[in-house]
Amino acid sequence: MNTPTHHYPIGQPGLAWGPEEISQWRARQQRHRSYAQDVLVPLEGLRDRVDLQPYGEVVYGQERYPLVAARSRDWQEGRPVVLVTGGVHGYETSGVHGALRLLERHAADLQGQVNLLVAPCVSPWAYERIHRWNHDAVDPNRSFREPSPSQEAAALMRLVRPWLGQFAAHIDLHETTDTDETEFRPALAARDGKPFEPGSIPDGFYLVDDTENPQPVFQRAIIAAVERVTHIAPANDKGEIIGSPAVDRGVIRYPLKALGLCAGITGAPLTTTTEVYPDSPRVTAEQCNEAQVVAVLAAVAFVRARHA
Repeated sequence: MNTPTHHYPIGQPGLAWGPEEISQWRARQQRHRSYAQDVLVPLEGLRDRVDLQPYGEVVYGQERYPLVAARSRDWQEGRPVVLVTGGVHGYETSGVHGALRLLERHAADLQGQVNLLVAPCVSPWAYERIHRWNHDAVDPNRSFREPSPSQEAAALMRLVRPWLGQFAAHIDLHETTDTDETEFRPALAARDGKPFEPGSIPDGFYLVDDTENPQPVFQRAIIAAVERVTHIAPANDKGEIIGSPAVDRGVIRYPLKALGLCAGITGAPLTTTTEVYPDSPRVTAEQCNEAQVVAVLAAVAFVRARHA
Protein backbone atom coordinates (compact mmCIF):
# COMPACT_ATOMS: atom_id res chain seq x y z
CA MET A 1 0.00 0.00 0.00
CA ASN A 2 1.33 3.42 -0.95
CA THR A 3 1.32 6.04 1.78
CA PRO A 4 0.51 9.57 0.58
CA THR A 5 3.24 12.11 1.19
CA HIS A 6 1.59 15.10 -0.51
CA HIS A 7 -0.52 17.69 1.24
CA TYR A 8 -4.25 17.02 1.49
CA PRO A 9 -6.04 18.94 -1.29
CA ILE A 10 -8.14 21.10 1.06
CA GLY A 11 -6.86 23.80 3.38
CA GLN A 12 -3.41 25.12 4.15
CA PRO A 13 -0.73 23.26 6.09
CA GLY A 14 -0.79 24.13 9.77
CA LEU A 15 -4.20 25.82 9.69
CA ALA A 16 -7.37 24.14 10.92
CA TRP A 17 -10.34 24.15 8.61
CA GLY A 18 -13.03 26.78 8.82
CA PRO A 19 -16.50 26.80 7.22
CA GLU A 20 -15.08 27.40 3.73
CA GLU A 21 -12.81 24.35 3.86
CA ILE A 22 -15.59 22.17 5.28
CA SER A 23 -17.82 23.26 2.38
CA GLN A 24 -15.06 22.36 -0.05
CA TRP A 25 -14.68 18.96 1.58
CA ARG A 26 -18.45 18.36 1.52
CA ALA A 27 -18.61 19.22 -2.18
CA ARG A 28 -16.17 16.39 -2.87
CA GLN A 29 -18.42 13.77 -1.27
CA GLN A 30 -20.61 11.79 -3.65
CA ARG A 31 -23.54 9.51 -2.92
CA HIS A 32 -22.61 5.95 -3.83
CA ARG A 33 -25.36 3.86 -2.24
CA SER A 34 -28.82 4.09 -0.70
CA TYR A 35 -29.46 3.94 3.03
CA ALA A 36 -33.17 3.50 2.33
CA GLN A 37 -32.66 0.50 0.05
CA ASP A 38 -29.78 -1.10 1.93
CA VAL A 39 -30.98 -0.59 5.50
CA LEU A 40 -34.59 0.57 5.84
CA VAL A 41 -36.05 -1.89 3.34
CA PRO A 42 -34.34 -4.93 4.94
CA LEU A 43 -35.47 -3.75 8.38
CA GLU A 44 -39.07 -3.57 7.17
CA GLY A 45 -38.72 -7.14 5.99
CA LEU A 46 -37.83 -8.24 9.53
CA ARG A 47 -41.04 -7.12 11.21
CA ASP A 48 -42.05 -10.74 11.72
CA ARG A 49 -38.96 -11.29 13.87
CA VAL A 50 -38.25 -8.00 15.66
CA ASP A 51 -39.99 -4.84 16.80
CA LEU A 52 -38.79 -1.78 14.93
CA GLN A 53 -38.20 1.35 16.97
CA PRO A 54 -37.74 4.71 15.25
CA TYR A 55 -35.40 6.81 17.36
CA GLY A 56 -35.02 10.09 15.55
CA GLU A 57 -34.03 11.64 12.28
CA VAL A 58 -30.78 13.01 10.88
CA VAL A 59 -31.45 16.18 8.90
CA TYR A 60 -28.96 17.96 6.66
CA GLY A 61 -30.64 20.60 4.53
CA GLN A 62 -33.18 18.84 2.32
CA GLU A 63 -31.81 15.41 3.19
CA ARG A 64 -33.66 13.51 5.91
CA TYR A 65 -32.67 10.12 7.26
CA PRO A 66 -35.06 8.28 9.61
CA LEU A 67 -33.15 6.37 12.26
CA VAL A 68 -34.51 2.92 13.10
CA ALA A 69 -33.41 0.31 15.64
CA ALA A 70 -34.64 -3.24 16.16
CA ARG A 71 -35.67 -4.78 19.48
CA SER A 72 -36.39 -8.31 20.63
CA ARG A 73 -40.10 -9.02 20.23
CA ASP A 74 -40.23 -10.78 23.60
CA TRP A 75 -38.49 -8.00 25.55
CA GLN A 76 -38.81 -8.65 29.28
CA GLU A 77 -37.85 -6.52 32.23
CA GLY A 78 -35.03 -8.04 34.26
CA ARG A 79 -33.45 -9.85 31.33
CA PRO A 80 -29.91 -8.65 30.45
CA VAL A 81 -29.86 -6.10 27.62
CA VAL A 82 -27.32 -6.41 24.80
CA LEU A 83 -26.75 -3.45 22.50
CA VAL A 84 -25.30 -3.91 19.01
CA THR A 85 -24.36 -0.85 16.95
CA GLY A 86 -23.17 -0.70 13.35
CA GLY A 87 -22.31 2.04 10.92
CA VAL A 88 -21.13 4.58 13.47
CA HIS A 89 -18.56 5.14 10.76
CA GLY A 90 -20.69 4.92 7.65
CA TYR A 91 -17.95 3.62 5.38
CA GLU A 92 -17.36 0.52 7.52
CA THR A 93 -19.69 -1.67 5.52
CA SER A 94 -19.61 -4.98 7.38
CA GLY A 95 -20.70 -3.25 10.57
CA VAL A 96 -23.99 -2.32 8.91
CA HIS A 97 -24.54 -5.51 6.97
CA GLY A 98 -23.29 -7.69 9.79
CA ALA A 99 -25.87 -6.16 12.12
CA LEU A 100 -28.62 -6.73 9.55
CA ARG A 101 -27.45 -10.32 9.01
CA LEU A 102 -27.54 -10.91 12.76
CA LEU A 103 -31.19 -9.81 12.83
CA GLU A 104 -32.15 -11.77 9.75
CA ARG A 105 -30.53 -15.06 10.71
CA HIS A 106 -30.45 -15.07 14.50
CA ALA A 107 -33.04 -12.68 16.00
CA ALA A 108 -35.60 -15.46 16.36
CA ASP A 109 -33.04 -17.81 17.93
CA LEU A 110 -31.97 -15.18 20.46
CA GLN A 111 -35.50 -14.59 21.73
CA GLY A 112 -35.71 -15.50 25.37
CA GLN A 113 -31.94 -15.35 25.82
CA VAL A 114 -31.31 -11.61 26.11
CA ASN A 115 -33.09 -8.37 25.36
CA LEU A 116 -31.43 -7.47 22.07
CA LEU A 117 -31.29 -3.87 20.83
CA VAL A 118 -29.66 -3.29 17.42
CA ALA A 119 -28.97 0.05 15.72
CA PRO A 120 -27.60 -1.19 12.39
CA CYS A 121 -26.66 2.12 10.76
CA VAL A 122 -25.96 4.98 13.13
CA SER A 123 -24.58 7.34 10.42
CA PRO A 124 -26.73 7.11 7.28
CA TRP A 125 -25.35 10.21 5.48
CA ALA A 126 -21.84 8.80 5.82
CA TYR A 127 -23.03 5.31 4.84
CA GLU A 128 -24.28 6.65 1.51
CA ARG A 129 -21.02 8.49 0.84
CA ILE A 130 -18.74 5.75 2.18
CA HIS A 131 -17.12 8.15 4.61
CA ARG A 132 -15.98 8.25 8.21
CA TRP A 133 -17.36 11.70 9.02
CA ASN A 134 -20.84 13.13 8.95
CA HIS A 135 -22.08 16.05 6.82
CA ASP A 136 -20.29 18.55 9.10
CA ALA A 137 -16.89 16.81 8.87
CA VAL A 138 -17.41 15.55 12.44
CA ASP A 139 -16.45 12.02 13.49
CA PRO A 140 -19.48 10.55 15.29
CA ASN A 141 -17.22 8.10 17.07
CA ARG A 142 -15.52 10.90 18.94
CA SER A 143 -18.81 12.60 19.74
CA PHE A 144 -20.57 10.43 22.31
CA ARG A 145 -20.64 13.09 25.01
CA GLU A 146 -22.94 15.87 26.21
CA PRO A 147 -23.53 18.11 24.39
CA SER A 148 -22.70 16.12 21.28
CA PRO A 149 -21.53 17.86 18.09
CA SER A 150 -23.03 14.96 16.09
CA GLN A 151 -26.73 14.46 15.37
CA GLU A 152 -26.05 10.78 14.93
CA ALA A 153 -24.36 10.33 18.31
CA ALA A 154 -26.96 12.42 20.13
CA ALA A 155 -29.81 10.35 18.70
CA LEU A 156 -28.21 7.06 19.74
CA MET A 157 -27.61 8.35 23.26
CA ARG A 158 -31.30 9.27 23.49
CA LEU A 159 -32.24 5.79 22.29
CA VAL A 160 -30.28 3.94 24.99
CA ARG A 161 -31.07 6.31 27.87
CA PRO A 162 -34.18 4.46 29.15
CA TRP A 163 -32.18 1.26 29.67
CA LEU A 164 -29.06 2.67 31.28
CA GLY A 165 -28.15 0.43 34.18
CA GLN A 166 -29.68 -2.62 32.45
CA PHE A 167 -27.09 -3.20 29.74
CA ALA A 168 -25.01 -6.33 30.17
CA ALA A 169 -22.97 -5.83 27.00
CA HIS A 170 -22.40 -3.51 24.06
CA ILE A 171 -20.75 -4.69 20.85
CA ASP A 172 -19.88 -1.86 18.45
CA LEU A 173 -19.17 -3.17 14.93
CA HIS A 174 -16.35 -1.45 13.03
CA GLU A 175 -13.74 -1.96 10.33
CA THR A 176 -10.17 -0.79 9.85
CA THR A 177 -9.53 -0.21 6.15
CA ASP A 178 -6.68 0.79 3.89
CA THR A 179 -8.51 4.06 3.25
CA ASP A 180 -7.95 4.94 6.91
CA GLU A 181 -4.36 5.54 5.93
CA THR A 182 -4.82 6.87 2.38
CA GLU A 183 -7.78 9.20 2.97
CA PHE A 184 -9.23 9.54 6.43
CA ARG A 185 -6.12 10.14 8.54
CA PRO A 186 -4.69 12.64 6.03
CA ALA A 187 -8.08 14.40 6.02
CA LEU A 188 -8.14 14.45 9.83
CA ALA A 189 -4.66 15.97 10.01
CA ALA A 190 -5.61 18.60 7.44
CA ARG A 191 -8.91 19.41 9.17
CA ASP A 192 -7.16 19.97 12.49
CA GLY A 193 -4.15 21.81 11.04
CA LYS A 194 -1.71 19.11 12.13
CA PRO A 195 1.00 17.26 10.22
CA PHE A 196 0.07 13.85 8.86
CA GLU A 197 2.10 11.08 10.45
CA PRO A 198 2.02 7.89 8.34
CA GLY A 199 1.12 4.66 10.07
CA SER A 200 0.23 1.13 9.07
CA ILE A 201 -2.94 -0.93 8.82
CA PRO A 202 -2.98 -4.32 10.58
CA ASP A 203 -3.88 -7.32 8.46
CA GLY A 204 -6.65 -9.05 10.34
CA PHE A 205 -9.43 -8.82 12.90
CA TYR A 206 -8.87 -7.23 16.29
CA LEU A 207 -10.86 -5.86 19.24
CA VAL A 208 -10.79 -2.68 21.30
CA ASP A 209 -11.31 -3.21 25.04
CA ASP A 210 -11.94 -0.45 27.61
CA THR A 211 -8.87 0.88 29.43
CA GLU A 212 -11.03 1.87 32.41
CA ASN A 213 -12.87 -1.47 32.61
CA PRO A 214 -10.75 -4.17 30.98
CA GLN A 215 -12.47 -7.49 30.35
CA PRO A 216 -9.76 -9.80 28.99
CA VAL A 217 -11.72 -13.05 29.33
CA PHE A 218 -14.64 -11.57 27.38
CA GLN A 219 -12.34 -10.35 24.61
CA ARG A 220 -10.60 -13.73 24.39
CA ALA A 221 -13.92 -15.50 24.00
CA ILE A 222 -14.79 -13.30 21.03
CA ILE A 223 -11.35 -13.68 19.44
CA ALA A 224 -11.60 -17.46 19.73
CA ALA A 225 -14.98 -17.49 18.02
CA VAL A 226 -14.07 -15.07 15.23
CA GLU A 227 -10.84 -16.91 14.45
CA ARG A 228 -12.97 -19.66 12.95
CA VAL A 229 -14.18 -17.15 10.35
CA THR A 230 -11.23 -14.85 9.66
CA HIS A 231 -7.63 -14.37 10.72
CA ILE A 232 -6.60 -12.34 13.77
CA ALA A 233 -4.33 -9.31 13.37
CA PRO A 234 -0.82 -9.89 14.69
CA ALA A 235 1.04 -7.25 16.65
CA ASN A 236 3.88 -5.53 14.79
CA ASP A 237 7.54 -5.66 15.80
CA LYS A 238 6.83 -3.01 18.44
CA GLY A 239 4.14 -5.17 20.00
CA GLU A 240 1.45 -2.79 18.72
CA ILE A 241 -1.73 -2.92 16.68
CA ILE A 242 -2.71 0.33 14.92
CA GLY A 243 -0.26 2.23 17.12
CA SER A 244 -1.52 0.89 20.46
CA PRO A 245 0.06 -1.81 22.64
CA ALA A 246 -1.44 -5.24 22.12
CA VAL A 247 -2.58 -6.28 25.59
CA ASP A 248 -3.54 -9.74 24.39
CA ARG A 249 -3.73 -11.56 21.09
CA GLY A 250 -5.78 -9.35 18.78
CA VAL A 251 -6.75 -6.92 21.56
CA ILE A 252 -5.89 -3.28 22.29
CA ARG A 253 -7.46 -0.84 24.75
CA TYR A 254 -8.79 2.71 24.53
CA PRO A 255 -10.35 4.90 27.24
CA LEU A 256 -13.83 4.73 25.74
CA LYS A 257 -15.63 7.48 27.64
CA ALA A 258 -12.72 9.90 27.62
CA LEU A 259 -12.49 9.65 23.82
CA GLY A 260 -16.25 9.92 23.28
CA LEU A 261 -16.43 6.48 21.69
CA CYS A 262 -19.71 4.70 21.00
CA ALA A 263 -18.80 1.63 23.04
CA GLY A 264 -18.70 3.79 26.17
CA ILE A 265 -22.29 5.06 26.10
CA THR A 266 -24.10 2.37 28.10
CA GLY A 267 -21.83 1.77 31.08
CA ALA A 268 -22.24 -1.95 30.37
CA PRO A 269 -19.81 -4.20 32.27
CA LEU A 270 -18.90 -5.95 28.99
CA THR A 271 -17.97 -3.83 25.98
CA THR A 272 -15.97 -4.33 22.84
CA THR A 273 -15.39 -2.67 19.50
CA THR A 274 -14.82 -5.09 16.64
CA GLU A 275 -12.38 -4.17 13.89
CA VAL A 276 -12.73 -6.22 10.71
CA TYR A 277 -10.12 -5.81 7.95
CA PRO A 278 -12.01 -6.03 4.62
CA ASP A 279 -9.04 -5.15 2.38
CA SER A 280 -7.07 -8.29 3.12
CA PRO A 281 -6.62 -10.62 0.13
CA ARG A 282 -7.36 -13.42 2.58
CA VAL A 283 -11.01 -12.48 3.20
CA THR A 284 -14.25 -11.86 1.32
CA ALA A 285 -17.13 -9.51 2.08
CA GLU A 286 -19.08 -12.58 3.15
CA GLN A 287 -16.43 -13.45 5.74
CA CYS A 288 -16.35 -9.88 7.01
CA ASN A 289 -20.11 -9.83 7.57
CA GLU A 290 -20.01 -13.24 9.21
CA ALA A 291 -17.14 -12.20 11.50
CA GLN A 292 -19.33 -9.41 12.87
CA VAL A 293 -22.20 -11.82 13.46
CA VAL A 294 -19.97 -14.39 15.15
CA ALA A 295 -18.52 -11.71 17.43
CA VAL A 296 -22.00 -10.74 18.61
CA LEU A 297 -23.09 -14.35 19.10
CA ALA A 298 -19.97 -15.05 21.17
CA ALA A 299 -20.69 -11.97 23.28
CA VAL A 300 -24.29 -13.08 23.85
CA ALA A 301 -23.12 -16.56 24.84
CA PHE A 302 -20.72 -14.99 27.33
CA VAL A 303 -23.52 -12.84 28.80
CA ARG A 304 -25.81 -15.83 29.10
CA ALA A 305 -23.16 -17.85 30.90
CA ARG A 306 -22.54 -14.99 33.30
CA HIS A 307 -26.23 -14.54 34.05
CA ALA A 308 -27.13 -18.22 34.20
